[in-house]
Amino acid sequence: MGRILLVFAAVAWACAQTTPDLRQAEQEVRRVRALVDEGALPGRALANAEEALAEARDRDVLQSTLYAQLNVEDLLEGQTAKMLEAAARQLDRQKHKVDQMRSLVEQGAMARTSLTPYLEELDRRRHLHDEAASRARVFEQMAAIVRAEQELELRMEEAPQDGPQIAERFDGESVFSNAHLRMTVLAFEREFGKAMPISARGETALHRSLGFDHRGRVDVALYPDSKEGAWLRRRLEFLQVPYYAFRGFVRGKSTAAHIHIGPPSGRLKKSD
Repeated sequence: MGRILLVFAAVAWACAQTTPDLRQAEQEVRRVRALVDEGALPGRALANAEEALAEARDRDVLQSTLYAQLNVEDLLEGQTAKMLEAAARQLDRQKHKVDQMRSLVEQGAMARTSLTPYLEELDRRRHLHDEAASRARVFEQMAAIVRAEQELELRMEEAPQDGPQIAERFDGESVFSNAHLRMTVLAFEREFGKAMPISARGETALHRSLGFDHRGRVDVALYPDSKEGAWLRRRLEFLQVPYYAFRGFVRGKSTAAHIHIGPPSGRLKKSD
């Protein structure tokens, strides 16, 4: 039930976020199509309107994913794919415009300076596509981490003795708290001069969509045997905080290497 409600909520949210720009572009296509059918406008006018609609749709996708005030862990798998596809389409359209303008410039039909804004927009869209690709890679890493934990839980249920072969487990006597996390984050920054790479803090949209209860848990994207990973494990053991150390060899998924702080992430109940 919880997963169904999440899907309905996502659909409702997406509908609510439809921009006026997109609605206007859809109306314009309908208007131009009617005029083309009547013979009042050439067919090219409809092609231009449809291209503007495609552009508006891609902007709408990016507005709700790349530009939105969302953490990567608040996205869902389908959203990241759509985000990357939208950014790629925007880039391809601008490349086509640049090629058209360059051809006109070479023919002497346009001044060379008229190409500048098109090239600047092309550069902006390249950066946007790179940003979308980077965001998608981070999400893919987090998704691999979630699936690794799910697989561990399933294997331990089926054959508990296989658990240590999949991940190292430390059963601390303390209950993991926000105070533990704050102290650890600050100590990590002092030790290494950089932020601790937390990939998921508490419940995320991805965990919930997969029926996984991650409340009160934290995932840190560190290889357990790296200098930083070994330091974090010693710190958690000193604080008696339970953790799992994934070395990324769950079915060969090296990107799933991480340290899960807190108890195992159980399955969500229907009431959740």
